[in-house]
Amino acid sequence: MSAQPDHIHAIDLRIPDCEELDDDLRSYFTVCQDKLGMVPNVLQSYAVVPERLRAFIAMYNELMLSEMGLSRLEREMIATVVSSENKCFYCVVAHGAGVRELSEDPALGELMAINYRAADISQRQRAMLDFSVKMTRAPAEVEEADRETLRSHGFQERDILDIANIAAFFNMTNRVSTALDRMPNPEYHSKAR
Repeated sequence: MSAQPDHIHAIDLRIPDCEELDDDLRSYFTVCQDKLGMVPNVLQSYAVVPERLRAFIAMYNELMLSEMGLSRLEREMIATVVSSENKCFYCVVAHGAGVRELSEDPALGELMAINYRAADISQRQRAMLDFSVKMTRAPAEVEEADRETLRSHGFQERDILDIANIAAFFNMTNRVSTALDRMPNPEYHSKAR
């Protein structure tokens, strides 16, 4: 028996089988299965509306996988910390696993999910996460002094744009996942442990 509910999302919309998807989406799901050993439930949930699934994939891949000044680990750290602030079970589990895998440190994933301030991370990373948390808790209070703090830790203007976009993307994703009671794939729980 698992404490996690046995559903992808808790709304009564039929999730299409992979074979029912358009060729591009079916191919993307095959790549996920090959690389991750699963198709993330968030993708299956979005498959109900293929146009939104394509938009989600495009934005996620641009923010989390493209070349930019932030490392992939730093991006996963932002995703996990923002998701923790929002109490998003799906994203804390999925991106906490990403932190564990990229850092090769199981404790770091847990610290990002519970209290990043207790983690042994750089002052630069701490400033990045503090900014992301402020965007999550009080976005209207973000001001030039907050951006200047990031600059003083070596972040370039493009990095600040990327931090803001990643934090904002996960704030949106967290809210949708929580509203729909999306559940993470069970494989995430044991990944990189």
